[in-house]
Amino acid sequence: MSQPTEGRREGSLQAPTRHPLEWRDPGFYNEEALMEELERVFDICHGCRRCVSLCHSFPSLFDLVDNSPTLEMDGVKKEDYWQVVDHCYLCDLCFMTKCPYVPPHEWNIDFPHLMLRAKAVKFRKGDIKKRDRLLTSTDMVGKLAGIPVIVQTVNAANRSGAMRKMLDKVLGVHPDAVLPEYHSKTLRKRMKNRNGDVLTPEPAGRTRGKVALFATCYGNYNEPHVGEDLIAVFEHNGIPVTLAEKERCCGMPKLELGDLEAVARAKEANIPVLAKLVDAGWDIVAPVPSCVLMFKQELPLMFPDDPEVARVRQAIFDPFEYLMLRHKEGKLKTDFRQELGSVAYHVPCHLRVQNIGLKTREALSLVPNTKIDTIERCSGHDGTYAVKSECHKISMKICKPVVNRVEQAKPDHYSSDCPMAGHQIENGLEGDMKPEHPMSLLRQAYGI
Repeated sequence: MSQPTEGRREGSLQAPTRHPLEWRDPGFYNEEALMEELERVFDICHGCRRCVSLCHSFPSLFDLVDNSPTLEMDGVKKEDYWQVVDHCYLCDLCFMTKCPYVPPHEWNIDFPHLMLRAKAVKFRKGDIKKRDRLLTSTDMVGKLAGIPVIVQTVNAANRSGAMRKMLDKVLGVHPDAVLPEYHSKTLRKRMKNRNGDVLTPEPAGRTRGKVALFATCYGNYNEPHVGEDLIAVFEHNGIPVTLAEKERCCGMPKLELGDLEAVARAKEANIPVLAKLVDAGWDIVAPVPSCVLMFKQELPLMFPDDPEVARVRQAIFDPFEYLMLRHKEGKLKTDFRQELGSVAYHVPCHLRVQNIGLKTREALSLVPNTKIDTIERCSGHDGTYAVKSECHKISMKICKPVVNRVEQAKPDHYSSDCPMAGHQIENGLEGDMKPEHPMSLLRQAYGI
């Protein structure tokens, strides 16, 4: 299947346009139509191959073509298309940074949303492992694993070689993958009886000067100290912080599974609470880039006509985006007491595709005598991809360039806005050096 050359560059220099996801349309789940679209898009990708270095989906596709009898897409079996789908973890980098054929180009390529459609078709068919349903049920797992007494057992089991081998055989979780630690004293519990200083909001630029923290399931159950560090830094800068009254997982894990109805249920739980906060004058921040991206991009594309979704989209910020917007207006304190030295800083994919620039790097660079070595490569983690037995080695191969950069830098600290990416890098490094979240580093620099 050859593509016409006429119009190939038309629209390629314009800003990408993202069309809403028509997931409520019955035709969205038509597998025959899906296969036709997969073949069309895969054929264009085969003729371009610019995205070969991004993830394992594209090498898988190109290997299928190169090993086919015709050396073209018509020689690839349609049942093998799922190999490409299974290795896509919806990082969005191909759409945002590489593909010259995204809308408004007439070829209308949106590879991540096509993969999402395929995952949704696969999920509706029931072709999903119990492991994947469990791993993406982050609220349920966090609540169960965080019960006192049980939490010690879970954490000990996750560190046990014998138990990890059993987990590999029974569930398909790779024994070498780093699994998150769980806490019975969650961020929400730590915040419950907090008596913070009464601060007066000071609007600055787009910011209204007071924020509601969407803790995220990972920030609540697995690394509550990151949320505590965020609160300390924001309040040090005169920004009142409250915690969203209630929340569920943002829905990103279920989105990546193709369970779009579960995403809708999470939206129905979260959006009214967040919209009420926005209407009361609060801005929203979340400590994990994937969760911010969910509210900034994915939910608005799934629910383009929902006014509450639109209001939350306009009011949610990456934490460092928020701080640097205020710095631009002279509202960020620079009374740093401690140098950070050299920092190897990894930029997560779900932060890069927000198109806000390198705000974390800019903030850390304000600290005197601090050198930031910025690494813009994928860590290969994606929440669940890196822990699956069939994907872990591939994920570590994707992460290897990041690990190499950290090793070459020999930094005083290494860091990523995505805590899971930080531990993925840790998994590839030799020695006992641990990742530190950028917000934790900023708190160290303030000495608070």
